[in-house]
Amino acid sequence: MAIQGAPGPPQLEGQIASAPGLSSTGLAIPQDAGAASSSIMSSIFGDNPYFQAGFGLMGVGVGLTVLRQGLVLGTTALQRRLLVSLEVNNKDRAYEWFLAWLAHNAQSAPPSSSRRAESWLRSHQLSVETAVEQRSNGSSSVLFRLVAGPGTHWFKYGGAWMQMKRERETRSMQLMSGTPWETVTVTTLSRDRHLFSKLLAEARDLALRGQEGKLVIRTAWGIEWKPFGQPRRKRPLHSVVLDTGVSDKVEQDVKAFLQRRQWYADRGIPPRIFKHLAGSLSYDICLLNLSERGLGDDKLNHLLSNAPERSFILIEDVDAAFNKRVQTSEDGYQSSVTFSGFLNALDGVASGEERIIFMTTNHIEKLDSALIRPGRVDLSVLVDDASPTQARTLFTRFYGGSESVHQEVVEHMGQQVEELTAKEIREGRRISMAALQGLFIRNNVQDVVRTLPELFVERRT
Repeated sequence: MAIQGAPGPPQLEGQIASAPGLSSTGLAIPQDAGAASSSIMSSIFGDNPYFQAGFGLMGVGVGLTVLRQGLVLGTTALQRRLLVSLEVNNKDRAYEWFLAWLAHNAQSAPPSSSRRAESWLRSHQLSVETAVEQRSNGSSSVLFRLVAGPGTHWFKYGGAWMQMKRERETRSMQLMSGTPWETVTVTTLSRDRHLFSKLLAEARDLALRGQEGKLVIRTAWGIEWKPFGQPRRKRPLHSVVLDTGVSDKVEQDVKAFLQRRQWYADRGIPPRIFKHLAGSLSYDICLLNLSERGLGDDKLNHLLSNAPERSFILIEDVDAAFNKRVQTSEDGYQSSVTFSGFLNALDGVASGEERIIFMTTNHIEKLDSALIRPGRVDLSVLVDDASPTQARTLFTRFYGGSESVHQEVVEHMGQQVEELTAKEIREGRRISMAALQGLFIRNNVQDVVRTLPELFVERRT
């Protein structure tokens, strides 16, 4: 019987056969793979008409732009995460302290090999500050201090490197002083942010150390107070030759005032009726000086028209602004603010709302009747000399609650003060609230009744 064999697997073209005894991977690798890849790239970038027309180049440009923006955003995010900056402007007292501290450290640092190796990091942009010291004998000396100028500087503090950038705005100046705006920005790693507080404290201590035991004199510079010259040696009070007991009396009075700060505040000393009234009504206070240089009708009208809501506008001594005016025309006067302009600003068409104007004067008889007529001034109040009730109330407020004097004694003596004040008023004598306040501040309870009659003066007719 004949047995037919099964057909073998078909023979594939290009198959690599393994010889007996030889190992084989069993993987077919085409030999022209690199040529095929090169052919594909060539067909895309070389033979592609769209790429040659510019679309491909535009795509590459867009990709590079996106990559650049991504790098910028990534760098910015990384800086915000890793770096911290401290900005100090020249309006802050720490500005001069920091520059002086930086100059002091640069001069006092000992030379070393490491410092010489880092000499390229030293500041090469410097500014000079000149101070003139005038002595009592007429001689003077000039001191120069070199500080870091506008630019970028590097320094090391507390084991951390810091970058200091000083910038000066030359296009705009401070309005009153005329000096340019300046800022100092110190940048370091976020982990070292605690060094900022230590650095500023060290700069403050260095600045105050130079003033320790000395007197600092300041003078007005625009709207600021600037030190005048160098701090001077303090002189003891007894070096000033005065009459017996005068210097001690002044010194004791000032010390007593400083020690009783809360006591003065509780009793409303000095009396500020407008401040207390504004505080009780939750209003602000706007101070307006009609004698201010440069204040004219237009500026006054603008100020009153744009006054903040819920505010008191306080004009003190209004009689002094117009009592010496010389009329040059029917409506004009030789002053920055004309009287007619002041009236128009008070109740003109452009006057603001939700504002209350307070005007004070010591001579109401000198005011023009047009200024205080009804409708323009709604309420006139005379804050006159002390009445008997005011004298008693002020007395009990000053001495009430004292541990050394019982409240019953204070009430009884307050009644005596009221009766004495009423008796003096009937005899045509008067006393001001300021005189009573000064008497109560400088005397104890027992001396008040005995000294009070000496302060009454004849009433002017």
